[in-house]
Amino acid sequence: MDIYLIRHTQTATDPGLCYGQSNIALADSFLNEMNDLHDKLPEFDDDCKVFSSPLTRCLQLAETFSDTVTTDPRLQELDFGDWEGKRFDDIDADVLQHWTNNFVTAAPPNGENFEDLYQRAGSFWQDLLASATAPCVALPPASVQSTEASAPAHAPRLRPVGEAEQVLVITHAGVIRALLARALNLPLANAFQLRIDSGSVHKLRQVDDYLYVEYINL
Repeated sequence: MDIYLIRHTQTATDPGLCYGQSNIALADSFLNEMNDLHDKLPEFDDDCKVFSSPLTRCLQLAETFSDTVTTDPRLQELDFGDWEGKRFDDIDADVLQHWTNNFVTAAPPNGENFEDLYQRAGSFWQDLLASATAPCVALPPASVQSTEASAPAHAPRLRPVGEAEQVLVITHAGVIRALLARALNLPLANAFQLRIDSGSVHKLRQVDDYLYVEYINL
């Protein structure tokens, strides 16, 4: 199974704005960026599965790949809590520096830390890989809860992808870093050494219970 992790394209925001789980519009250049992104990718089979963060900057892109997109809240960006919608320059410098130095375990006020994101994204990932070998049968929608102990209470169990050979996951830089760190067994503190550009593609391949990283940040 080929898995493509795709970051949303550029947003219509000024640099320095904190907007993890806020809904932010995409830049006016979206159509050009979307076409460039599609050009990086192969033709997909009819049974290709598309998963997306429910935030509009991801969902808008996901819907250019398929009329049937499965959204999952576990694919949302880091929750910055009280910092959402603020400029980083407006946050107390000492508080911000403490978070920057300890982002794995330190969280913004009423937000989450990177370990939290890693756990919920990992819950999605485990469900995705498990579903690849499950029979492709219908499940009750959304209300079915994940059996992963670390999953949020609201996380849905994925519908099995069955024999699908290709899966697209349209999400955010933080989630992609967390999933790549998981795949490569990286210390979480090193995850931000991975460059994740807007509109970038990261390909992994699952073969006989072994996961390969084929390329990063195309």
